Amino acid sequence: MDPTTERNMKWVPGFGAMLLVLLSHVTSALEVPLDPKVLEGLPQPPTITLQSPKDYIFDPRENIVIHCEAKGKPNPSFSWTRNGTHFDVEKDSKVLMKPGSGTLVIDISGEKAEAYEGTYQCTAHNEHGTAVSNNIVIRQSRSPLWSKERNEAITVQMGVSLVLQCRPPAGLPPPVIFWMDNNFQKLQLDQRVSQALNGDLYFSNVLREDTRSDYICYARFPHTQTIQQKQPISVTVLDMETMNETVAALYNITEFYSDSPEGVRRPGFMMPLGPTSTKMVLRGETLELECIAEGLPTPEMSWQKDGGELPSSRTSFENFKKTLKISDVNEADGGNYRCTAANNLGTVHHIIKVTVKAAPFWVSAPRNLVLAPNETGILTCRVSGEPKPKISWFVNGVPIENAPEDHTRKVDDDTVILSNVQSGSSAVYQCNASNEFGYLMANAFVSVLAEAPRVLTPPNQVYQVITNNPALLHCSSFGSPIPTITWFKDSQISIKNGDLYVIHENGTLEIHVAQSLNSGKYTCIATNNLGIKENHVFLEVKESTRILKQPEYKVVQRGMSAVFECKVKHDPSLVPTMTWLKDSGELPDDERFEVDTDSLTVKHVTDEDEGTYTCIMNTTLDHDSASAMLTVVEATPTPAIVYEKPDPPTDLELTDQTDRSVQLSWIPGDDHNSPTEKFLIQYEDLLHQPGLWINLTDVGGTSTTAQLNLSPFVYYSFRVLAQNPVGYSSPSQPSRQYRTNPAAPDENPSDVRGVGTESDNLVISWTPLTGFQSNGPGLEYKVLWRQKDMDGDWLSKNVANVSHFVVTGIPTFVPFEIKVQAMNDYGSGPEPEVFIGHSGEDLPLSAPESVQVMVHNSTLAEVHWEPVSFPSVRGKLQGYKVYYHRERGLHETEKMMDEEEQVLTFSGNRSEGRLPGLQPYSLYKLFIRVINSKGEGPQSPSKTFETPEGVPGPPSFLKVLNPSLDSLTLEWGPPMNNNGRLAGYTLKYQPVNTTNELGPVKVMTLMANETTITLSNLNSSMLYKFYLSAKTIKGSGPIITEEAFTVMDTAHTQPPVDKGKGPTEPPHPTSPITQSLPPPFHKAPPVGPAFGTVNTSVSEDGAAISWEYFGHHKNVFVEYIVENSKEDWKKELVNSSHSHMIKGLKPGTSYRVRVVARDPADPTVHSTDEVLVTVPAVPSRQVDIATQGWFIGLMCAIALLILVLLIVCFIKRNKGGKYPVKEKEDAHQDPEIQPMKEDDGTFGEYSDTEDHKPLKGSRTPSNGTVRRDESDDSLVDYGEGGDGQFNEDGSFIGQYSGKKEKDTHEGNESSEAPSPVNAMNSFV
Repeated sequence: MDPTTERNMKWVPGFGAMLLVLLSHVTSALEVPLDPKVLEGLPQPPTITLQSPKDYIFDPRENIVIHCEAKGKPNPSFSWTRNGTHFDVEKDSKVLMKPGSGTLVIDISGEKAEAYEGTYQCTAHNEHGTAVSNNIVIRQSRSPLWSKERNEAITVQMGVSLVLQCRPPAGLPPPVIFWMDNNFQKLQLDQRVSQALNGDLYFSNVLREDTRSDYICYARFPHTQTIQQKQPISVTVLDMETMNETVAALYNITEFYSDSPEGVRRPGFMMPLGPTSTKMVLRGETLELECIAEGLPTPEMSWQKDGGELPSSRTSFENFKKTLKISDVNEADGGNYRCTAANNLGTVHHIIKVTVKAAPFWVSAPRNLVLAPNETGILTCRVSGEPKPKISWFVNGVPIENAPEDHTRKVDDDTVILSNVQSGSSAVYQCNASNEFGYLMANAFVSVLAEAPRVLTPPNQVYQVITNNPALLHCSSFGSPIPTITWFKDSQISIKNGDLYVIHENGTLEIHVAQSLNSGKYTCIATNNLGIKENHVFLEVKESTRILKQPEYKVVQRGMSAVFECKVKHDPSLVPTMTWLKDSGELPDDERFEVDTDSLTVKHVTDEDEGTYTCIMNTTLDHDSASAMLTVVEATPTPAIVYEKPDPPTDLELTDQTDRSVQLSWIPGDDHNSPTEKFLIQYEDLLHQPGLWINLTDVGGTSTTAQLNLSPFVYYSFRVLAQNPVGYSSPSQPSRQYRTNPAAPDENPSDVRGVGTESDNLVISWTPLTGFQSNGPGLEYKVLWRQKDMDGDWLSKNVANVSHFVVTGIPTFVPFEIKVQAMNDYGSGPEPEVFIGHSGEDLPLSAPESVQVMVHNSTLAEVHWEPVSFPSVRGKLQGYKVYYHRERGLHETEKMMDEEEQVLTFSGNRSEGRLPGLQPYSLYKLFIRVINSKGEGPQSPSKTFETPEGVPGPPSFLKVLNPSLDSLTLEWGPPMNNNGRLAGYTLKYQPVNTTNELGPVKVMTLMANETTITLSNLNSSMLYKFYLSAKTIKGSGPIITEEAFTVMDTAHTQPPVDKGKGPTEPPHPTSPITQSLPPPFHKAPPVGPAFGTVNTSVSEDGAAISWEYFGHHKNVFVEYIVENSKEDWKKELVNSSHSHMIKGLKPGTSYRVRVVARDPADPTVHSTDEVLVTVPAVPSRQVDIATQGWFIGLMCAIALLILVLLIVCFIKRNKGGKYPVKEKEDAHQDPEIQPMKEDDGTFGEYSDTEDHKPLKGSRTPSNGTVRRDESDDSLVDYGEGGDGQFNEDGSFIGQYSGKKEKDTHEGNESSEAPSPVNAMNSFV
């Protein structure tokens, strides 16, 4: 908070009614000087000069230092609170308060630092008041360890997107995240690989070089300077060819992913998800928006704001344009921001909706006030924020409403008015402004002093100025009340405001245009009711420094000399200094450059000497400069035509001078080969607006004179600019000053209005005339007023230097005629226009009478009253307020209860109004007040009325209990609002078939005291819909609905018995099942299991799961996990389906499978029993090739070959020949041991190209079934798949078949499965 003290007098809109109490003057600003010698003897309430930030995070390895410094006279004492209670520093040996201040040093070595966390507040107190610090929240910095976790190795296909999550531990303050490898080298980030704001690492598409085993996320905690690291993450990137080879080698398959993800693809957003998202940011903070996209090729990002432009000066892009940052956010930055990701395949957009809120921020903080006794001051606390902050005032740290009552103090929201203060009433006021995003708190003291004047400006100070420039002579003073400053010249001539001089509020004397005759001795005198003090200063007006002969443009041949002249005139008492520059820099350090008193010589010029040469003449008070160019040539060239701006006109002269006009003449400058089109004449008002040049008129390019129309009481100075097609010239030198004589005003003030701020006053305000409009010194305003329609004389008052006047002691709210006329020392302005205003309002005197109520129905009534008389309103009638509230219900069991009062306002001169939204069957009471702009009048006599009965509300609940095959029970609760005497209930219900068609409706009427009923003779396995409503004599109220199933008939759920196989294992008993669908009004919980029978089977494609489902949940999952594994369940979303195929299961592995239903709106989770599914170790699909045509043909060919060999052997044997035993063995080897060969190898083992290798040596029992204790393989893998069935417990109830045509081998009693080898043996 700025400790500078001041008091302000400001008329703030909306404060009129309050400021009327200030019948005396409100003080102007009084600043307490910073001179220690002055401050030494002044009493001063405490001021906080240093405090710790509101949020202080400390390092537990260091001491806690909480700053609190304050100044005051006498020196303040300090105390602290912690968490809202007094903190006794003396009793804690670990806490030290620094001497002479409130700063705390807490030694936390060997202590639990958490014990000193909390909210601290410092208080500085002396006999003149108490100042308080902000609430300082002390928290310990924390750098927690990373939770132990094991990162699974990641294998991805080249080209796909990837996210490596960091998820650092939450620290205080939050850690800084970065990624490195094992060698502590930061990972290279680019447009493809980037780190998100949350620390995660994003790959828009992965490349083979992304393969590495040491992706490590690091978190650096700033306060403790510690770094935590996550376990390394291993990533392997495989291209399509490598992935196919790897999978083929593992699974003996030849294809993988027919549509390769390695190919190019359109962009898509990895973060944020969805088409839109939202972001909230606080005013003044930095807005960070982030979009990360995937795609191949890598998408490029761009940003834009819908319906607006990004603020270029505050906008930056980071992370390769994936992050948009806007600093110092304001309300205009709210809106929709669109991020776009694009590659050569397409474009995708995401819209982020940004809203800007604001913690409280200062518009005008309260400032210290120093008041003299009996003066009046105002403290203002202006803040803004979104939502609007709440303002609270405190006095010496105590809420102002709890402080001792002070009749001189008045509080109105953000303003405190102190009237007629007295000695000893000094205090420190605190303003606290807060909303949900933060708070502001400021101290401002009010010090009541009585001090004689002191002049703080050093005595005999000499001021020096240049002629025709302003001169400021200071007279800084201090006193309470504020001293009045008067000035004298040469100790004799009294200086008044106006003409040449202006005396500013701070006592400074300003001479607009200083001339030699203004030199001399000046005396300032400071006066208040406690004394007088004077001081002397001196003014010296010097002649200006001017360059009489400027350097000229030179064209010099190479090797020759160039001479630039610069002759200057200056005040003889000032010491001049001449400086030469080349191209705005110092002259080269070369002896060829010779500087004389009034010239510069460049000898033996070279091409490097070309440029602009400037001479500058400086004195201690002013300077002048001029420039010229040097061009170096080989020989004197023929100059080319150059078109340039014209030179400024010269020799301005004023003639034909009158009070309201003057003639200006000039000599045109060189037009530089481009004719002058016009001359622009400007003027400067040295009296009212010095330094501001204003366009007056323009004339044609051939003119050299202009007749100028002037205003009275203006110190004119003129200048002329020439314009040609190239542009405007520089301005000419100003003309001599021309002062017009004063005259009476030509116009009156504008925007005259009259408004009362209190019941007995009228504030007349207007927009003052400017100095230019005043036409002369001594500007005043004649304020005239009289009561309208009274034909009385005009009352008047002359005022000056104000823009309003307060008329007091007048009747309440009566019209007045008002007018304001301008006057000066030379006369009055024209006759002013008459305006109408009203005096202030007061509270109405009368209450409405003859209040009557007409009840239209159970929820609507109409109230009538007799309007009050207009005189009793005592202001502008705003309308009438009807206050009404429900006293109790008319039901005999209902108790009296206090209900909130309701208010309806009827604008204008009304005499009736309607009261909607009443509660039926109730007793109401009402009264009426008349309102004007000031407030409300007295209340009318109370009137009671009753509302008739109405229809009741819906029953409070309806639920289904105990469903069976043909009956179920309904239970409900009475309505929350009977709205009358409950007559009973109406129940309707009807069946719903499987196509959602509704059956016939049955209606039942129930007694009022019934809350349950059992319905019988219902159909089994049928969905019924129920409708229930309550009724009174006025009719039935809204219905509540519910749906439920009757129990399924389990006789229809028995599994079939396959012919020839015997009965399968009986299923588990089916539980009764009901279904509760979401009703339109109330949601009842399910009344039975959500799942029925679950069947499983294993095929070449995976495990097939099917189930019965009766629940209403939106999300249904199939979950599975390896048996005896501790890993998390894997789940696949199936939603409305009743079957699912689980693919990618590991051969030779058993899995636990279940079906789960979840719904975000229902905390209950429904699940089936777990089912065990076993995937065969080497699943195969064998086909009985004995029936294949190609196989029969091959067998015939082999048989024919064997027959030929037998014939050859028989012939040889008959001839006595022998053949080797080995050949015989090879010819008759057991085909079970060595199957027959074909071109490419194994003929006897058939293999398809699907998912698995064939299983060798498989056996099946004679009845075609497999038991669990005989084999771990699934029989489905031996057939064409899919025909086997399982019970709910996983037992197999299907039938095995070795081929698609089941009946072909149904009666086969062989213990071996059919195979090509057996078929061949039987054939041979």
